[in-house]
Amino acid sequence: MAKIDARLRENVHLLGELLGRTIRDQHGEEFLRKIELIRKGAKGARQGFADGARLLTETLDSLDEHELLPMTRAFNHFLNLANIAEQYHRMRRRRPDEAPPFEGSVLPDLLGRLLEAGHPGEALARQVGRLDIELVLTAHPTEVARRTLIQKYDAIAAELAARDHSDLSAGELARIEQRLELLIAEAWHTEEIRRSRPTPVDEAKWGFAVIENSLWHALPSVMRQTDAALRRSTGFHLPLEAAPIRFASWMGGDRDGNPNVTAKVTREVLLLARWMAADLYHRDVDELIGALSMQAASEELLARSGSTAEPYRALLKQLRERLRATRDWAQRALHQELPPSPLVLQDNAELREPLELCYHSLHACGMGVIADGALLDCVRRAATFGLFLVRLDIRQDSSRHAAALSEITDYLGLGHYDQWDEQRRIEFLQSELDNRRPLLPRDFRPSADTAEVLATCAVVAAAPGASLGSYVISMARDASDVLAVQLLLKEAGLRRPMRVVPLFETLDDLNNAGPAIDRLLQLPGYRLRLHGPQEVMIGYSDSAKDAGTTAAAWAQYRAQESLVNLCRDHGVELLLFHGRGGTVGRGGGPAHAAILSQPPGSVAGRFRTTEQGEMIRFKFGLPEIAEQNLNLYLAAVLEATLQPPPLPEPAWRDAMDRLANAGVEAYRGVVRDDPRFVDYFRQATPEQELGRLPLGSRPAKRREGGVESLRAIPWIFAWTQTRLMLPAWLGWGEALQGALAAGERELLQQMRERWPFFSTRIDMLEMVLAKADAEIAERYDERLVADGMRPLGQQLRDRLSQTVEAVLQLTGQSELLTHSPETLEAFSLRNTYLDPLHLLQVELLARSRQRQNEPESPLEQALLVSVAGIAAGLRNTG
Repeated sequence: MAKIDARLRENVHLLGELLGRTIRDQHGEEFLRKIELIRKGAKGARQGFADGARLLTETLDSLDEHELLPMTRAFNHFLNLANIAEQYHRMRRRRPDEAPPFEGSVLPDLLGRLLEAGHPGEALARQVGRLDIELVLTAHPTEVARRTLIQKYDAIAAELAARDHSDLSAGELARIEQRLELLIAEAWHTEEIRRSRPTPVDEAKWGFAVIENSLWHALPSVMRQTDAALRRSTGFHLPLEAAPIRFASWMGGDRDGNPNVTAKVTREVLLLARWMAADLYHRDVDELIGALSMQAASEELLARSGSTAEPYRALLKQLRERLRATRDWAQRALHQELPPSPLVLQDNAELREPLELCYHSLHACGMGVIADGALLDCVRRAATFGLFLVRLDIRQDSSRHAAALSEITDYLGLGHYDQWDEQRRIEFLQSELDNRRPLLPRDFRPSADTAEVLATCAVVAAAPGASLGSYVISMARDASDVLAVQLLLKEAGLRRPMRVVPLFETLDDLNNAGPAIDRLLQLPGYRLRLHGPQEVMIGYSDSAKDAGTTAAAWAQYRAQESLVNLCRDHGVELLLFHGRGGTVGRGGGPAHAAILSQPPGSVAGRFRTTEQGEMIRFKFGLPEIAEQNLNLYLAAVLEATLQPPPLPEPAWRDAMDRLANAGVEAYRGVVRDDPRFVDYFRQATPEQELGRLPLGSRPAKRREGGVESLRAIPWIFAWTQTRLMLPAWLGWGEALQGALAAGERELLQQMRERWPFFSTRIDMLEMVLAKADAEIAERYDERLVADGMRPLGQQLRDRLSQTVEAVLQLTGQSELLTHSPETLEAFSLRNTYLDPLHLLQVELLARSRQRQNEPESPLEQALLVSVAGIAAGLRNTG
C-alpha cells in the first residue's frame, strides 16, 4: 500500500474529523460509529484482510433505508475533502529542506537545456514571446459539484494555506480550525446535486467564474515567472504585448446536438463576456487610480492628461469612465438591441494604449519598480483576455449545414444539395462564394432548423471579430463541409476572415483528414479566403468510441503527420486543435507528456486544446494550481517546438500498424459484434440513471439507439462508475499479447524507451488500469446483471486481467505504477472512501430499478449523490 505523506495525512485527518463532528451533531454518535466501521472495513479490505471485507459488508447491510442517503452523502463529502487536501498538498508551502514542486522549475530548467543545446538566448526569448497557446474551456460538465460548493471548497483550501505556518499561536490555530469547521458544516448542509439542469448560459457563467476567481490572478503571476526565467537565462524580457497563453470557450457556442444552444443564447453569452471583462478591468483600473498618485510623467502622457498634478490618475479616470460605459451598455444590450455609444470600448487597442502609456512613462521617469507592479499585471491581462474575456467558438454538426443548404437549393429549384456528390457540391459552393449577388431571396421562409442555422451565422457576422474564435464543424468529412459554412457565413453578411475548422472524429475520417485538406487547399479561391493558419481539429473522444484507444491513438498521430506534411508542401501554416477529454478514453492524461508525444512539426509554436468537464476545476480552479498547469503548458509547447521528438523508425510504424489492427478488431468484436453487449452495458452500469443526473445542458444522446447513439462522455462516465474503465483499455490487451507472443518484446521496449508517442500511450494505459478494479465491477454484475449476461462480464474482467499482465510484462514491473509513488498515494488516499460508495451505489441501483422511484425520493437522491461522489473520487471521469 502506498505511503501517504505525513502532512497530507494530517490535513485529511483534520478535515475528516471536522466533518465527523458535523455529521454527529445532525445524525448522532451511533451513525458516526457506523461510518467509522465502514471506513475501517474498506481500508482493511483494500489491504487484503478478510475481516475488513466482512466488517465493510456487514455494516453496509445493516443500514436502514433512511440511513442510505446520509451515508452516501458522508462518503461523498469525505472524498471531496480528501481531494481538497490533496490539491492543496500540490501547492503547499515547502520547508527549507524540501525540494520545490517539479512544476515550478520546468521552464527555467528547460531554458537552461535549450541554451546548452545551442539555441541563442535572443532567439529563445523571441520564440517564447511568439508562443500561441489557446486553452478552450468547454461545457461538457461531468463537473457535478455545484458552484456554491466549489466556492466553499476553495475557501477550505485557503484555510489550509493559512494553517500551514510553523509560527502560529494556539489562538490563531483555533480560529482557523473554527473557520474550517464552519465551512465544512455549510457544505454538509448544502444540497450537492442540482435540482435542475444548468442552461447553456449557466454553464458560460460557470466558465467566467473560473476566470474571475482563478485564471485572472494566475495569468499575471505566470507571466512574471516566465519573464524572470527568461531574464535570468537569456538577459531578455518577455515583450509587453506578448500573450503566449490565451483562453477561448465553447460554453454558449457549442450547439452540436444541443438544441438548448441557440443564436439568442450565443448573443447573450458574448454580451455577458464583455460585461464581465469590463467589470474586471474596472476593478483593476480603480485600484491603479488609487495607487498611481505620482506627478512626474513623460511629455506624451502629459499631453494626454492635460494640466493636472496627478497625470496618471487623470488618464486612468478617462479609461475607467469608458469601462463603466462599456459595462453598462453590455448590461442593457442583454435585454434590448441598442448600438454602443462612442464611449464604449470597441477595440482592444483602446484598452491597452492608456495602460501602456502609463507604464512607459513611469519607466521613463525612473519609477520602473512602480510600473512593474499592479500596472504591469493589468497590461498582461489586457494582452491576454482583451475586451472580450474569452474568444467564443461556434460548433455545429456538418449535417445541419448540409440540411440547410439542401432546403435552400430545393427552394431555388436547383435540386437537393444533400443528394449531390462531392464534386457537384464543390462546384456549386465555389460558384456561390465567388458570386457577388445574395444566394437567398428576400421572400425565402426557412424551416425552424434552417432558420436557426442562419440566425447563428447572423450573430457571428454581427459580433466583433476579436470576440470569436473558430467555427468548428463536427463530423466533417470533405472539403465541401468547410465551403458550406463559408457560404452560409457570407450570406449572413460576414465580411471579415473567420477560421472555419473541420473536426475529424471517426477512424475513417481521421484516415481521410489529409486528403480532405489537400483537396481544400487546391481549390481556386480558397487560399484567398484563408487568412492565417489552416486550423484542423483532431477528435479524440468519438474516434476512441468508434475504434478503441489503440487504433484511435495511432490514427490521430498519422492524421497529424499527414496534415503537417501536406500543409508544408502547400506553403500554409497549420494549427492543430486537439479535442481532448479528461479521461484516457477521450484523449486525456498529463498535458505535458501528451504535448511532447505529438508528431514532430505538429507543435510549431502553436497549440490549441480543449479543457473539459471537471478537469477545468481540478487544473484551474485555484490560482496556485492554475499557475502550475499554465507553466507546464508553456514549457511543453516550447520544448515540442524547439526539441521535437524523433520520427518513428519504420519498424516502430509497422509494429504500431499491427497493434492498431489487432486493437480495433478486439474492441469492435465486443462493442459492435457481441449481441449481448448493449444489454449488458445497460444492466451493469448506471448509464440509464446518468441521463437523470442534471450534469449539463446537453442531452446524453444525439438520438435514440444503442451505444452508437451515446455521446462519448456518458459512454466513458458509465464505465468509470463501475471501475471497469472498459473504453480506455479494451483492445490493448489483445494487441500487446499478440506482439509479445510474436517475440516483439524487445521492439516494444525500444519503442517505449525512445518514442514519446508510444511511451505516453503505455503510461496512460497503466494509469487507467491502476484505477480499474475487477472486484468492484464484479459486485455490480452480481447485483444488477441477469444470469445469462454474467458470462460476458466475466470475460471482460478476464480481458482486463490479461491487459494488466501484458503491461507488466512489457514494463518489467511486478505491480502497476511502482514508478509513480505520488499517483499510488493519491489512489490509496481516495480508495478508502470510494469503495463504500461503490457498494452503496450497487445497492441503490438495484432498489431504484425495482421500485421506479420518483426523482425527488431519498433513494433517487442517494443514487445521484453516489454518482457525484465516485466522479469526484476518480476525478477524470468524462
